[in-house]
Amino acid sequence: MEIRPAVSPGRPYIERYGPGGFKISGTVFTGAVLILPDAALVWPVTGMEEVTPESLKPVAEHGDVAILLIGCGRRMTMLTRALREPLRAVGIVIDSMDTAAACRTYNVLAVEDRRVAAALLPMTA
Repeated sequence: MEIRPAVSPGRPYIERYGPGGFKISGTVFTGAVLILPDAALVWPVTGMEEVTPESLKPVAEHGDVAILLIGCGRRMTMLTRALREPLRAVGIVIDSMDTAAACRTYNVLAVEDRRVAAALLPMTA
């Protein structure tokens, strides 16, 4: 039996996640991934130390995001003000959590048609 969340057409949904990467709307991504309301992209980040306002620029520039979930890998990491402020300035609230929780939360918010994006590190990070 295949179970798929009832998301709007064209909206990415997370089917699977694991130590090496993610399966999003039928596409396998190795490593980190950035999920926007209308696309999933390879995210060239390997650890939380590389998560910067610059690495999150596609989210800020998208224009249709209100919530950004950061999946920090195996463990949640607190985000600095320097990371939060540039996104807050364009109306985006950031929440960090471990990647498993971020994947589950993203799918719930996507099904609710919320303006959510996710920046996810694999579980090895």
